[in-house]
Amino acid sequence: MCKLSKIIFSKYLTILCIMQHKGEIVEKAVRESGYPITKLAKKLGKSRRWMYHLFENRNVPIDYILEVGAVIHHDFSDSIADLKKYKTAGKQEMADYENRYITGNEQAEYWKTKYLELLEKHNELLTRLNDAGFGK
Repeated sequence: MCKLSKIIFSKYLTILCIMQHKGEIVEKAVRESGYPITKLAKKLGKSRRWMYHLFENRNVPIDYILEVGAVIHHDFSDSIADLKKYKTAGKQEMADYENRYITGNEQAEYWKTKYLELLEKHNELLTRLNDAGFGK
């Protein structure tokens, strides 16, 4: 690839990142999570109407995206280009957001579910390894 095509491709990616509708991405994640919008708004200290304005906003501030992600347990860094740089640098910040919006019972339920998911994956892996003849 020549230098000119690299420059054009780079500018094209930059334009795509600028054109990304962050509000729609956040809305899709919220709806797929099944988390009620009213409950989410209440956790964030906002109104339902504010949430719908957020969904309509093309340029949602990163802080709001991180807060929503913390409440619904969703990592937006794979779907929002601006957050890719925060993926590694912001792990502690994400933990802080999660701790701010999750009550004791919800946090216990979250970790219980997380543990059970990992346990199921572990058992599935052990079964596959056993079926493949490892450990005999």
